[in-house]
Amino acid sequence: MNCKTKLVILDFDGTLADTRSLIVNTMQQTIRELNLPPRTDNQCAAMIGLPLKKTFTQLIDMDDAMGDKCAETYTRLFFENNKPGAVPVFPHVVETIRALHDAGTIITIASSRGRDTLIDFLREMNMEQYISFVICATDIENAKPAPDMVLVTLDKTGILPQNAIVVGDTQFDVLMAHRAGVRAVGVTYGNGTREELEKLSTEYVIDSFDKLRDIVLA
Repeated sequence: MNCKTKLVILDFDGTLADTRSLIVNTMQQTIRELNLPPRTDNQCAAMIGLPLKKTFTQLIDMDDAMGDKCAETYTRLFFENNKPGAVPVFPHVVETIRALHDAGTIITIASSRGRDTLIDFLREMNMEQYISFVICATDIENAKPAPDMVLVTLDKTGILPQNAIVVGDTQFDVLMAHRAGVRAVGVTYGNGTREELEKLSTEYVIDSFDKLRDIVLA
């Protein structure tokens, strides 16, 4: 089987950018403002990668209406907290993406983040010009860990599953990839753990984003 990688589908939070502190702090503010049962920072971080509303409904037992209220409150607080420079890019990300792009690799993003903030981050981090297109949770019917984001990306690019990889930091990314018949690269510096990634038979597990170059261009 020809497994030459022609398409790289990237997660954003915890894979390209270190949004953990901003997300967790905003989640905790939301919980306090709505007088919900407290959760630890680690419990909040474990939800990163899910669609916004599900982040709260899976974290705390609540009805649908409260889930919507959590999402609305979080969004308001996030925009207040997201000052310029609040989210750093992980080491080696920009130069690696540039090198893959220059080598002819199609690079896309599949993120549970809202489109507006994602595009703003990509512009601020000087990555937008290397990304062919972005797909967010609101663009598809079923968000991560369902395979929809990957399947839509494959359809748009015309790339076969064996010629694509998904790169992410959590189990949700790996499950999404495998359910679409695509290989996965797990990064250990984000919101998941090496143990979680290896338990899912992730094809590649890397500790630094620049290792992706060896996988893609091998």
